[in-house]
Amino acid sequence: KGKRVHNWCTDQYAYGKDQDPLYKAVPFYCGLHKNIAYGIFFDNTFKTHFDFAHERRNVTSFWADGGEMNYYFFYGPEMSKVIKAYTNLTGTPELPPMWAMGYHQSKWSYFPESNVKALAKQFRDLKIPCDALYLDIDYMDGFRCFTWDKKKFPDPKRMITELNEDGFKTVVMIDPGIKIDKEYSIYQEAMENDYFCKRGDGPYMRGKVWPGECHFPDFTNPKVREWWAELYKEFMSELGVHAVWNDMNEPAVMEVPSKTAPLDTRHNYDGYPCTHRKAHNIYGMQMVRATYEGIKKYVYPKRPFVITRAAYAGTQRYSSTWTGDNVATWEHLWLANVQVQRMCMSGMSFVGSDIGGFAEQPNGELFARWIQLGIFHPFCRVHSSGDHGDQEPWSFDSDITDIVRKFIELRYELLPYLYTMFWRYSKNGDPMLKPLVYFDQEDPQTHFRTDEFIFGEQILVCPVQEPNAKGRRMYVPRGKWYNYWNNEVVEGGKEQWVEADIDIIPLFVKEGSIIPKFPVQQYVGELDMKELDLEVYFRIGTQSSTVYEDEQDGYDYKKGQYSLRNFKLNGKENSLVIQQFKDGTFLTSYEKFRINLHGLPFEIKAIELDNEEMPLNQLKPNGNNVIEVDKDFTQLLIKGK
Repeated sequence: KGKRVHNWCTDQYAYGKDQDPLYKAVPFYCGLHKNIAYGIFFDNTFKTHFDFAHERRNVTSFWADGGEMNYYFFYGPEMSKVIKAYTNLTGTPELPPMWAMGYHQSKWSYFPESNVKALAKQFRDLKIPCDALYLDIDYMDGFRCFTWDKKKFPDPKRMITELNEDGFKTVVMIDPGIKIDKEYSIYQEAMENDYFCKRGDGPYMRGKVWPGECHFPDFTNPKVREWWAELYKEFMSELGVHAVWNDMNEPAVMEVPSKTAPLDTRHNYDGYPCTHRKAHNIYGMQMVRATYEGIKKYVYPKRPFVITRAAYAGTQRYSSTWTGDNVATWEHLWLANVQVQRMCMSGMSFVGSDIGGFAEQPNGELFARWIQLGIFHPFCRVHSSGDHGDQEPWSFDSDITDIVRKFIELRYELLPYLYTMFWRYSKNGDPMLKPLVYFDQEDPQTHFRTDEFIFGEQILVCPVQEPNAKGRRMYVPRGKWYNYWNNEVVEGGKEQWVEADIDIIPLFVKEGSIIPKFPVQQYVGELDMKELDLEVYFRIGTQSSTVYEDEQDGYDYKKGQYSLRNFKLNGKENSLVIQQFKDGTFLTSYEKFRINLHGLPFEIKAIELDNEEMPLNQLKPNGNNVIEVDKDFTQLLIKGK
């Protein structure tokens, strides 16, 4: 409230806290009026403006620099209905491969090949899980897209194959600017077919980016999108590249005040010609749409994974994203937390920040705190500008390395929970992260909280965002919550102090939850799972939890090859019942659940599994209540005194 916001995709290197516009244009907001939630989506691709009581007290207004007043009004009254309706209108993504939810390591830039191989070896030697390594623009020949610098990378196919054998997926960057070079085949093709954008008076639009003077494909032209999609054939089918990262697609242009293409630049706009004023905000979206179509075609039968910097409403159908070129400061750690929550509320849940900051270099404490936040973001990647120093998990002291490893391992343990979160997002439009106001709209205390968020349905996260902190004050929503680290039960509905030394992030689990966990892997698919852990948090009363599983890649899940398990927990003073309801035909590799019981208020006297008594020697020693059961059980009854 009190601010005016502008939507115009802009390359804002090292942006500030209240700076706008930034890289994305999503003309949607959700509001509360007398505790009734509503939403406005202003579907206008021109530069749009939203005034939230900035000019006139208690009046919200919005307008555009052109186009139609084409907007959607969403009525709640629950915020969840507004967000789901908007997300389903603009589209939900298909499930990505599970490795895309692992930990990713990036830098501008890792080269030559020997450095990339050394990086991979260090991850495996130090036993720090990692699924993907990124190649920034320096892998290219003179920054020409779809080329390789053969001095730095003499045999890309062999390198990518060897990395893949060690569990690393290779992700490469592709930008929109095509170098003006008559010897460059991509340039020749585009010129022959008239695929580049032109100025209003006829000549091709020129702009300087990394390769020097460039022309820019008109991605609003369906023929150009088809051509662009086919350009990925060699990279994906022949070389084995796994995923692509589209950057600079606002489109960014260097050394001009506007930072982008001139407004008189012409676009096809799917057969309805227009100027850049109308096409600018969807340029990046249409680029990544073409990229997605190409990659989907050429990694088949695997699933595609794409990342984009620029986006318009609905881009989530094609791509994940990140928050752009941030800075290694505590303020930017706070910003990353707020931005990712708001992106999730804007339909774009597959999102993260450059962990540790892109510009400048974090100290070990800031890096550790950022990792602690980043592993609870749907997209989890460290990325930095290499000229500021190293930013790998081992770039600080050994204590920081151990903390970083601990939290990346936690990410990998929680992958089945995260994968279920993504399934809910894909199927229903549920945001993967939920601000507290979304989680408990009826509690006015949640309306102004921005630090805390709900990860999925059942885990409360609150990052530490200040240096030298031994803990922090945070608001715990209503109900009972278990401290993840020590199992202490706290009563919510109030702000409280939570201890959180450098190796801890405040983390709570909602009572009644059943949280699935994998054993730690160094990469997705490394281990043949023998059992799945279910962390069961006791409560008096009933609570439901869901676990979704499939092959973690491919499309068989669309043919019913998935496993959907709904667990219903019912706790009483001297008993606990867990019922399981199953759907789908996918057969998991594991045969057993390892059930870890937290917070039982009674001593166990008897256990019945599907109406048959189990011997109490099933309980593991060390005072932990751990029970192993067949994965296809229907009912588990635990009786106490």
